[in-house]
Amino acid sequence: MNITRDIFDDVMVPNYAPSAVIPVRGKGSRVWDQKDNEYIDFAGGIAVNCLGHCHPALVEALNEQGQKIWHLSNVMTNEPALRLAKKLVDATFADKVYFANSGAEANEAALKLARRWALENFGEQKSQIISFKQGFHGRTFFTVTVGGQAAYSDGFGPKPGAIEHAIYNDLASLEALISDNTCAVMLEPIQGEGGIIAPTDEFIKGVRALCDKHNALMIFDEVQSGVGRTGHLYAYMGLGVTPDILTTAKALGGGFPIGAMLTTTDIAKHLKVGTHGSTYGGNPLACAVAEAAFDTVNTPEVLSGVAQREALFKTKLAEINAKHNVFSDIRGLGLLVGAELNETYTGRAKDFLNASMEQGLMTLVAGASVIRFAPSLVIPLADIEAGLERFEKAVAAIVNA
Repeated sequence: MNITRDIFDDVMVPNYAPSAVIPVRGKGSRVWDQKDNEYIDFAGGIAVNCLGHCHPALVEALNEQGQKIWHLSNVMTNEPALRLAKKLVDATFADKVYFANSGAEANEAALKLARRWALENFGEQKSQIISFKQGFHGRTFFTVTVGGQAAYSDGFGPKPGAIEHAIYNDLASLEALISDNTCAVMLEPIQGEGGIIAPTDEFIKGVRALCDKHNALMIFDEVQSGVGRTGHLYAYMGLGVTPDILTTAKALGGGFPIGAMLTTTDIAKHLKVGTHGSTYGGNPLACAVAEAAFDTVNTPEVLSGVAQREALFKTKLAEINAKHNVFSDIRGLGLLVGAELNETYTGRAKDFLNASMEQGLMTLVAGASVIRFAPSLVIPLADIEAGLERFEKAVAAIVNA
């Protein structure tokens, strides 16, 4: 069969509008398409491919587990799931782990747990969930409603209730909404889809204090920020606060679908047998690959290397901006970097993405006016420099058009 982009329009539901480029193989931070054109990957599958493409440790883990056992229902447990859960617990604040298939499912579990915890400890009136405008927590109906972007949740009928949205980095807006009837406050420790917005120290610590004051759980959505992305294993470790529930996915499997919810024993006990589940959650193949990714990332060499790469990105982007004057801000934590377009180019982030593809570079957007970079955590410095040379050519093409 001759596989072309046109087949997508014939057989796929039209909720995506993929590029005409169809990648067929990758190695490290390089990808090749059907015509053998080479691209440098600064997108990372939206912060998923934390070790690039076909990393030897992940390939070995997949091949080894593929010769053993692929799937078991949760009527039984399995060794890869138990090893990975133990490593997650040992490395974080958490005592207990729940495995799912994606970030949305991990967040769904976190929200259901928070509601059940509040109901059983305080009663039906403690049901309010507060999250933040421009936040993103997944595409299930519960998580997309908690997410603070109405464009993603409108048009599907009545939404789940008792959900409010405050303004990120505006503690007063949260204080105006929170009460003793709040069961949880959910937030990203750095907003991804919302424009690569990092929290101020006052804000993030203030959220923790307000949660404590009102006996509300603090849920950190670390689906995008976790597993080394900010230079810490999890972003909370660099913020001076500890959540009650944390969700992780994306980079957790290094490209293999897996998600997890982490929490304490006292909170976890409210998900009794039969209250929640997932057919594929804790799948042996997924957990084996995720364990290899976790072991590779959770080392001083990889985590310290993120800061070095962040500095190179920001320095080179500033140099590009000095020449072409296209950005109003260059920001982010670790290898989740955002370049916000200035007034001249506002709303044109997709144009920069498309121009980058033409120069052999894969990037992302975070809203209409922010270009997002989320490459491999171990991307060679030479690939960063080469990729940003391609990016500068893309910028120049737009500026000089």
